[in-house]
Amino acid sequence: MPNIKSAKKRVRSNERKSDVNTLVTSSMRTAVKNCEKAIVAGKSEEAKKSLNIAIQRVDKACTHGSVHKNKAARLKSRLTKAVNKMEEKEA
Repeated sequence: MPNIKSAKKRVRSNERKSDVNTLVTSSMRTAVKNCEKAIVAGKSEEAKKSLNIAIQRVDKACTHGSVHKNKAARLKSRLTKAVNKMEEKEA
């Protein structure tokens, strides 16, 4: 445990930041998983809706700094490609 006042404050602020980072990253992962489940199940309408939510969550995690911008771009690209491929099969 730190003895210096500023170090104690740093521990407290790091804990708060860690909680926020976990929340943002967790909600992003959940949204991506929900989109992937809809794609595997073949539900195109649900996949489109969950794709929009997933893209929002990924962007938020990226701007927040929890996820690198290239990873965010990769996730969005893969999900979008998968949803578009589903629509082509239906048409």
